[in-house]
Formats: sequence, structure tokens, C-alpha cells
Amino acid sequence: MLKGTIIKGIGGFYYIDTQNGIYECRARGIFRKEGIKPIVGDCVEISVIDEADKKGSLDVICPRKTELIRPRVANVDQAVIVFAAKSPNLNVDLLDRFLLLAEQQQLDIVICINKIDKDKQKLYEKTAQLYEAVGYQVLCVSAEKKIGIEPLKQALYHKISVFAGPSGVGKSSLINEAFAHAKMQTGEISEKIQRGRHTTRHAELIEIGQDSYIVDSPGFTSLYLEGITEQTLQYYFREFQPYVHQCYYTGCSHIHEPDCAVKEQLGKSIDQTRYDRYVSIYKQLEQERRK
Repeated sequence: MLKGTIIKGIGGFYYIDTQNGIYECRARGIFRKEGIKPIVGDCVEISVIDEADKKGSLDVICPRKTELIRPRVANVDQAVIVFAAKSPNLNVDLLDRFLLLAEQQQLDIVICINKIDKDKQKLYEKTAQLYEAVGYQVLCVSAEKKIGIEPLKQALYHKISVFAGPSGVGKSSLINEAFAHAKMQTGEISEKIQRGRHTTRHAELIEIGQDSYIVDSPGFTSLYLEGITEQTLQYYFREFQPYVHQCYYTGCSHIHEPDCAVKEQLGKSIDQTRYDRYVSIYKQLEQERRK
């Protein structure tokens, strides 16, 4: 059998990228009987039915390292979280929610601030410095002006990377600029509501190099933190990690309790604004649980 990766699935056909090229395959009926659905990103094994026409049978789905729900993609290594410096304005609250979901999935994370040429006051630099201090790789780029494209390309090689972020921040434009063959459809910003139209229709892996793929996900304007509770929230704030088990009280929420090691770091290794967002999200999760 031949090993490969599902790069697209449409109408019951799966397109498998292998060392011998791309094969169009149907999945074996046993998957349907067992309630298993192949998804983009799956590592699979196929049997070749017709080499000339590149037809095959999808026979084996290998165990998944990760599985994202939205977009539905398997074996993603890295999240590239894209926000705009301007048009639309950078929403750090929403950025933190994207970070939480990526941390929960244990993905490598790259924060990409696009459209820096539109921020004449360079306010994005303060945001970049904040998240670099937390430990994230931050790339400040402009697809339109071709700024910072090469470092972005280097960050994507030898990984399956998912692009995420609100509509209109330029995810597809960045992919087009970095990898011209990607030919992602781009949308226009609505001047009235400052949000972009959804331009991505389905999850699809695009090969950008050997063992290197990207997937562009639909833009979101809000995120539901599924699977994250107020108790586990602390583990997805990177800067909290050295201190969460040093508090006097076991099960410390880092909000009300005295002798809290996390709160002792406020203004030092923990930024006040990030901590304030932690408290806000904690209370929201607590309220949702009580409902």
C-alpha cells in the first residue's frame, strides 16, 4: 500500500498526496459502518486501482496526533493566528481567545500582525512586545507592501499549519503573497462594518514544500471556548505556568485568594492587561457552568 495525506475531500472523493502524486480515492465501506469519517490532514494508506488515471482506494486511516473541530482538520502542528494592525482594529481580547484554543490543542503558535503599513502610529509594536514577552513568536507583516513575508514562509516549513483569525485581516492575501501557487480567493473589507466577507469555503491542505502544508480556515468574529473550564483556564496562559502550583491554597483561582503566587507577579512577569482578561474569561466560564 501507498502512504499519503488527505489534502481535500469533496462529495465522497478524497484526494491523497503521495510520493507518486495525487490520487483520487473512495474510502472503504467499513469506515462508514464503524462511523469513521476521513478528514483533511489524515495520514492514510491507499491501494492503487488505476495508476494511469491516479485512482485508488482509501484503506487505512492512521492514528491522529491532533483533531481540530473548526475547521475539521487532523494532524495540525501549528496555528498561525492572524490579526490586522488596522482595518479592522486589533482586538486583543479576541486574540487571547484564539490563543487559548490553540494552547488547548497543544499546537505550536505564531502570532501574525498584518497590515502594519496602515498603522501610522505603530501601536501594533506594543502588542507585539507584550506577546513576545509571554513567549510567542510574533511576526509583523504587510501582505500589500510585501513586508515580513520571508520570515513567515520560514515559520511554515515542515509543518501542517492552520491559519486562523477574524474575517478581513488578510489571511488569504498573506498566503497568496507567500506562496503564489496557493491562489487563495481574497475578499474585500466592508467599509460599513469593518469585517471581511467569508472567502474560504472548505478546509483544504495546500502543499508549500516537502512535508509542508497550510490550511486556511473561515474567519471568526467570536469564539466559544469549548472544553475549557474555569479550573483549566490557568494552564493556557503561558506566563502563569511557573507559578500556578506555588500558591498557598490548593486549587487557587488566582482571583480572590491571598498568598497567590500568580498575583504576586503582576507588573513583573505577568502583564496586568493579560491578567485582567484571564479574570474576565474565568468569570464568564464560571457563569456559563452555573447556567
